[in-house]
This record gives sequence, C-alpha cells and structure tokens, in this order.
Amino acid sequence: MDENVIKLKRATYHLWTFAASKMISAFGSQIYAFAISFYILQITGSATSFAANLICSILPRTLMGPFAGYVADTYSRKKIVIIAQVVSSVAILGLLTISLLTNELSLPAIYATTVVLSLASTFSSIAFTSSITGLVDEDRIQKAMSLNQMSISFAAIGSPAVGGLLYGAVPMPVFLGLYAGASILAVLLESTMNFNLFAKRTVKEDGIPKEKMLESMKAGLAYARLQPLLMAMIWVALLVNFLFGAVTVGYSFILIEKLKMLPAHFGLVEGAMAVGMLLMSIYLAARKPFASPLHVSKWGITVLGLEMGLIAVPLLILLPYGGMFAFYVTISFISGALGPLINTPLQVFMMKLIDDDFKGRVFSILETMAMALMPLGMVLFGFLYDVLPAPWILISSSFLLILTVFILLRASVIRQVTGTKPEEELKTVSN
Repeated sequence: MDENVIKLKRATYHLWTFAASKMISAFGSQIYAFAISFYILQITGSATSFAANLICSILPRTLMGPFAGYVADTYSRKKIVIIAQVVSSVAILGLLTISLLTNELSLPAIYATTVVLSLASTFSSIAFTSSITGLVDEDRIQKAMSLNQMSISFAAIGSPAVGGLLYGAVPMPVFLGLYAGASILAVLLESTMNFNLFAKRTVKEDGIPKEKMLESMKAGLAYARLQPLLMAMIWVALLVNFLFGAVTVGYSFILIEKLKMLPAHFGLVEGAMAVGMLLMSIYLAARKPFASPLHVSKWGITVLGLEMGLIAVPLLILLPYGGMFAFYVTISFISGALGPLINTPLQVFMMKLIDDDFKGRVFSILETMAMALMPLGMVLFGFLYDVLPAPWILISSSFLLILTVFILLRASVIRQVTGTKPEEELKTVSN
C-alpha cells in the first residue's frame, strides 16, 4: 500500500482519537469543577474560599505558560502530553485517597490538587495544540480544530446536567473516581497516537547542547515579533479577549440584576450559547477549509462587536418579559456560533503560518498574555459597571472592538495572505 495512503489512514485515526480524548478529559474536568465548586461553597459558605480555588487554577497557567512553551518546543510533545495526563490522574487519585481515609476533603488538599491540575493542563494543552499539524494532514487541520471545539461544547452542555444529577445522589469520592477514570482512559488513547506523523520539526544532532531556556524563550518572542502578520493576529486575539470582558462581566449582571430574569430562564439563555457553539463546530468540521480564513474571522468579530452593542437594547427600550427572553436567547445562540467561526479559521491559519519548531513558544505567549488580560479585564469592567450606565459600557466596547479588527485586519493585511482584492475575498466566504 502507498505510504501516503497509510499516513492518511493514520491521520484519520488521529482525528477521531484526538476528539474522543478531548471529550473524555473535558467531560471529566468540567464535572469535577462543578462538584468541587459546590463542595467548597457548601462546606464554607465563603465566596473568598471559592475565589481562592479559581486563583489556584488561573495563576499557575499564567506563570508557567512560557516555560511550557519552551518544553513543548524542546522535548517530545507526545511524552509531555502523556506525562501531564498521568500527573493529573495521580493528583485526582491522591485526593480520592484523602477523601476515603478522612471522610472529608480539606481546603488545602483541594487547592493543592487544583494547582497540580492547572499546571498539568498547561503543559498538556500547549503541547497538544502545537502537535495538531503533526497529527493530521494539512487539509484536515480545520476539521481537527472543529472536532476539538465540538468536544468542549458537548462537555459544556452535558457536564452541568450530569454533575447536577450526580451531586445530590452520590458522595464526592464517586466524582473523583469518575474523573480519575476519564483521565486514565485519555492517557491510553493518547499513547496510541504518532505525534510526528506530519511534523516538520528540525532534528537536533547528537552532541549539540540544547538551547538554554531563557534564550529559547527570547527566540520565540523574537520569531513572533519579526512576523508582522502573526503579531497582528496575536493582537487581534488579545484585544478581542480583553474587550469581550464587557460581556463576560456584564451579561449575567444585566440579565439577573437589571432585568430580573428568572434563574431557569437564565440557564436556558446560557445553554443557547453552548448549542450555537456546537452546531457551528459541526458545520466547520463537515465543510472544506475557508479560502480566506482571516476574512471570515474579521467579519465574524465585526458581527460579534455589533451583538455586544445590541445587548444594551432592552436597557434602553422597554420590552415585554417574553420578548426580552427570546431576544437574549437569540443573542446567546448567535454569539455561541460566532465563537468557533472566529477562532477556528484564525487557529488553522496560525497552525500553518508558525514553524513547527516555534509553535509551543508562540502559543504559550498567546495563552499567557490572554490569561493575564482576563483578570485585568474583569477588574476594569467590574469597576466600570459600578460607576457608569451599562449601555454606555457595552456600546463603547462594541465600537472599540469593531475599530480594532478593522485596523489590525485591514484589507492590505489580508491581501498579504490571499493576494486577492476585497471584492474577490467576499466570494470566498460563501464558498
């Protein structure tokens, strides 16, 4: 059999194994997060204790992201993914052992486990993301990214329901056992994959010393800075992430506090976003790659910016309760669908643009900066919602978001990639 045919068959196996592994680990992780959040609030009744667990999850990712990128570009990515997943399994089994021996879980044990899981997730996610182009052929990178998003969407939709049903019916050790089992199964699936099937990494000759960590990190930053197009895309991702904090912080505040939406209806609004994300991911997995991915992302962000401003409409125009509910369900569904439509083409293009030897460091830079901007955006917009009218904040953020994308992804930038005129690019969106 032809070698290329064999490689393509192996890539197909990777495609579905990757999706299954991601779904299993995402489901286990989100059910665990659901149960631990309830457990902390139940035994302490303290928002501070709950927030401390969130900090234990976010801070390690922010601090260790650059180091994880260096490791992913220097060592075997398959080994990194498997070791990280094994560490996660051991951490959960350790917490399970403590719960069986003491019949309870102490906050220090929970916090320590959260830190370990966060660190393992950082190394695993960066190594896995950097390996997509090594696992599947170039024509199916978009499908791989879409299947990854589908796995996350399925977990987002199903895990709260499963977690809610189980939390009142089974003890905490059962949750921990389920997560540990899911993590171990993910290890077994990942161990069967060839991470170098299509990889184009430089083979380092024996006897040549490895680049020092600090020098390697600087080289990754210099690589990104020397590519204007890549820097434009990174800034788009970061600024969109930051400005969307106006919705992350304000959406729940507006619906629950300002408009007095019932909890059950608010849950349906949140669920509509996950459904939109899932359906768009299915569509992207089934269709061929976009001819002009930057153009698709540009207009996706533009529509997202317009939606951000539309969130303020029921605050300015009185709507009946049913109309308000239907309005926000529609907004959430479209917002959820826009997420994969924006992110997947950008991610696919970056996968193809970035050299295999630098993927880990570039993606770690992006993740670290995004994680650092997230709490900053939440603090800033949280303060603004306390001192300014919500419509002003949403409409101003909407304008800045649209202005940002039209400056950073202007027609001349996109033509560097496509070599087409704007009127020709419009045709690619419908193809």
